[in-house]
Formats: sequence, structure tokens, C-alpha cells
Amino acid sequence: MKHARKALGLLAVTAIAATLVFGCAAQQKSPKQLMMASDWKFHDIVDVDFVQKYATVPQPEGVMIIDTRPYKPKYSKGHIPTAVNIPDTQFDKFKDKLPEDKNSLLIYYCGGYT
Repeated sequence: MKHARKALGLLAVTAIAATLVFGCAAQQKSPKQLMMASDWKFHDIVDVDFVQKYATVPQPEGVMIIDTRPYKPKYSKGHIPTAVNIPDTQFDKFKDKLPEDKNSLLIYYCGGYT
């Protein structure tokens, strides 16, 4: 009985660990998959590795990185190279900075949850 409980406990811990490691790992989508997916709703969250491919000088064609933080004190203190500052509170005022090509990949970033 004691060994059965230990075995059951070990099995439960292993199952939880496997779920956390394998069940929570989301497969990243390529830019083309993001733009072509019919379920794309402008809310995909990407990781640093995804953004680093586009945060280069010169910036790849068809990509725009947008920093939505206020210019002062956030953007002026540091930002991703090539990022354009369009504060979320003034988006309508600066939307003319967006690319004319509607197929461009837009990568927005901010200061996190508020």
C-alpha cells in the first residue's frame, strides 16, 4: 500500500511536469503564417527571438516595429533599433507613420501590462 501511494504520487508529479514542459510550449508562427492565417485577430504574442530577426539595421523590407510607450520618459531612454514611436494614447495622431502597404508585418511593443 505504501509503495502504491509513492508510485501514484511519482506518476502524478511526472504527469504534471510533462504537462508543464510539453503542454504549455506553443509553436511560434512565421510572419507568413501570421499574415495568411484565417484566425489571425491582431493579438498574436511573439517572443524575443521572433522580434530579434526584424530588429536589425537596415530593417527588413515589409516590417515595422512600433514602440507604443510614451516618448518621454520611456522611448527616449531606450528602444529597439529601427522602432518607430507611436504612443498608444496618440495613435490617431500618428497613424500616418504606418506603412502604406497593408501586407506589412507590424510588431508592436509596450511596457507590459498596466
